[in-house]
Amino acid sequence: QVQVVESGGGLVQAGGSLRLSCAASGRALINYRVGWFRQAPGKEREFVAAIRWSGGFSSYADFVKGRFTISTDNAKNMVYLQMNSLKPEDTAVYYCAVRTDGSSWSSWGQGTQVTVSS
Repeated sequence: QVQVVESGGGLVQAGGSLRLSCAASGRALINYRVGWFRQAPGKEREFVAAIRWSGGFSSYADFVKGRFTISTDNAKNMVYLQMNSLKPEDTAVYYCAVRTDGSSWSSWGQGTQVTVSS
């Protein structure tokens, strides 16, 4: 079983940047994908970005392309989400999750709050 803990959220002005971190533990992640999701008040949770733990393949939601970058540090068992050019509509709780090919996203963390002021 994989456990994840998110951190790095906070309050930032529009146009600013934040880097979220996802610390993974519990088992080797060689065959896993790690994803970031977000949920704004009154809205459903939505996909933001994902990356294969072994590297190479990443995907992004259209609304973050060109602004957000997902990356891994395999030696530290960390996944990062660098968020630039933040907008007020990026305000949400951001979650990290993992999955293997053919499975559903699981091992959700507690989330980290990102608030972007206008």
